[in-house]
Amino acid sequence: MPTLDDILEQIGEFDRFQKQTFFVLCLLSAAFTPVYVGVVFFGFIPEHHCFSPGVVELSQQCGWSPEEQLNRAVPEWGSYGPSFSSRCQRYEGDWNTTGVSCTDPLGSLVGNQSTVPLGPCQDGWVYDSPGTSLVTEFNLVCEDSWKLDLFQSCVNAGFFIGSMSIGYVADRFGRKLCLLVTVLINAVSGVLMAFAPTYTWTVIFRLIQGLVSKAGWLTGYVLIAEFVGSNYRRAVGITYQLAFTVGLLVLTALAYALPHWRWLQLAVTLPSFFFLLYYWCLPESPRWLIAQKQNDKAMDVIKRIARGNKKKLPLSFQNLSFENEDGEKPAPSFLDLVRTPQIRKHTFILMYSWFTSSVVYQGLIMHMGIASGNMYLDFLYSALVEFPAAFILILTLDRIGCRYPWAVANMMTGSACLVTALVPDSLYWLKMTAACLGRMGITMCYEIICLVNPELYPTFLRNLGVLVCSSMCDLGGIITPFLVYRLVELWHELPLVVFAVIALIDGGLVLLLPEMKGKTLPETIEDAENLHRQDRSKETIIYLHVLASETGSNFGIPEFDCILGKLENEKEGKEDLESLRTWRWLYPMTTSLGISKMVEGESPVMDIHWEGHEL
Repeated sequence: MPTLDDILEQIGEFDRFQKQTFFVLCLLSAAFTPVYVGVVFFGFIPEHHCFSPGVVELSQQCGWSPEEQLNRAVPEWGSYGPSFSSRCQRYEGDWNTTGVSCTDPLGSLVGNQSTVPLGPCQDGWVYDSPGTSLVTEFNLVCEDSWKLDLFQSCVNAGFFIGSMSIGYVADRFGRKLCLLVTVLINAVSGVLMAFAPTYTWTVIFRLIQGLVSKAGWLTGYVLIAEFVGSNYRRAVGITYQLAFTVGLLVLTALAYALPHWRWLQLAVTLPSFFFLLYYWCLPESPRWLIAQKQNDKAMDVIKRIARGNKKKLPLSFQNLSFENEDGEKPAPSFLDLVRTPQIRKHTFILMYSWFTSSVVYQGLIMHMGIASGNMYLDFLYSALVEFPAAFILILTLDRIGCRYPWAVANMMTGSACLVTALVPDSLYWLKMTAACLGRMGITMCYEIICLVNPELYPTFLRNLGVLVCSSMCDLGGIITPFLVYRLVELWHELPLVVFAVIALIDGGLVLLLPEMKGKTLPETIEDAENLHRQDRSKETIIYLHVLASETGSNFGIPEFDCILGKLENEKEGKEDLESLRTWRWLYPMTTSLGISKMVEGESPVMDIHWEGHEL
């Protein structure tokens, strides 16, 4: 029987209906950005020093400027020198003592001691920032600085747990239901986070967002990939991720306009409630419905796509019944990801690739960060680097496939990291060029793995496979800060060497995966197991409505519709008669019609069989 890809070729693989669906799901992709990287603005750490009421009073009496107050009444920051003020210590002295000098206050406080003793910040901190962040509101500095790391780790922990659980929900109960539930929970928890009264409640609501937001983003990708034909899957997948990059630019603009984190959180969360309109404007995935043996509902969706594309569904498909309609519905299982040899190999390689992409992508951002630079410009530049990466993939993947560009992107990333680590700081232009190439390469790897991952799993297991494999991305996100900040204490460039090694290993592993260019999405475990054996391109299937009333009536056979199927091409892309090797007629019921001979320019010689009897 024909596959959904064959039907989409008749009613439109990426026509008006799919374009509208794709647009509304791209909005979801852009809205995921604040959850994934919003900590850059929500947790911004401005310059700060200890607050001392006595120093403030003395400063007012002496008429000190803020710079003079820092130089005369705030201790230096360890070995960083006089240009850096201590963030976590203050002078312990009685600043209200009579006779404290405005020109040399420390000399007045020394007394019989050699130096003024230092103590912790007992009265809070003074922050040099026009806005607010989690850090300034909850004082997440000094001995409490680990709480900011915990805030971001909870998001990644939520990603990890949600990938395991919600992936099963999407494959068991449907893409649309999963998408709507995750959108609702994400929006509600985001609003509650904006009004959270304490740090603890803020972390709890952020954890809830992490549980559902990434799973919803990946479910949206799987949904649109199952709506379009095979010829458009990759372009759609890249553009869906490009919408995430657009979200980076929008987030930068909003953060610049709204420097207070609670207002920013509301601004990026409230639009998510509009995504609940998906209930009316998005249908369920027809592939998932077919996999669940809900053929009537699948046909309704197919007809809706045909109407949206202003195409007429061929008569042969009007009452189409897919195979095994009354059979047992396959249920996704975690064991299915490792039970069979090929899927097991795909799972382990994809898990390592997700881990590599996450560690290197986030690690390069952390390592390239310039503390004294403009936060908004730095974030903007890092986002702009991702656009050429997407355009390169759009121009190459449909021509040469995913596997080789993926390997090359990993090799480029690893080589660029090594160059960045080994080139001296005096060659700044070369160091920065290599760093940008590394960021571009790992961005390409990130985008390719999002395309390849769902293509390697059968329909009923696809969402679970994507979310379980991508959970390693979240594990990488949890350990990356510790990996970067601990290794730089040994050698500043050591994290880049580690990134290079794991990226080069990944470049070799991805060559062991099958190339999916020109192949249909696997529907069953058997299809997925045989992907590496499919050397031929996708079979060209031609459907022909045949009314056999004249010949059929002569033999007592009622009228029927016949489907001409599976025309295997010797050469990819050729559909002329010379390239056709096999003709086979498929009848939906029990009738088998065979064409024994086809000669160009002549009528076919037909041997007609009815229930095994030659007529």
